[in-house]
Amino acid sequence: MEKQRLDKWLFFSRAVKSRTLAQKLIETGAVRVNSERTDRSDHKVGAGDVLTMTVHTRLLVWRILDPGTRRGPAPEAALLYEDLSPPPVPREEAPAVHAGREPGSGRPTKKERRDTDRLRDGED
Repeated sequence: MEKQRLDKWLFFSRAVKSRTLAQKLIETGAVRVNSERTDRSDHKVGAGDVLTMTVHTRLLVWRILDPGTRRGPAPEAALLYEDLSPPPVPREEAPAVHAGREPGSGRPTKKERRDTDRLRDGED
């Protein structure tokens, strides 16, 4: 069974843009291999290993299928792993702030902005 450095595999699978970023991600402790935290970028991984990582506030769980030989296009990189990630948690939509202006009326005038500032600051 062929093994490969973890930082190299993360780069080949397009989880990160460069090997340097992969090394930084690993060193921060954001990557687990088979449920064990690792901070070594030279950790060897191969087919069957399960990676759990946090990339850009997303939880990714990937089972390695192939170590890969190069950083190819995205469809080729997707063949290197099986995605076991849970579905993303839906974000709560922020309520729309209504300032009392008609839609499409453009930017507020200087007078309207001053009035708004007075209301917000509590001045009369």
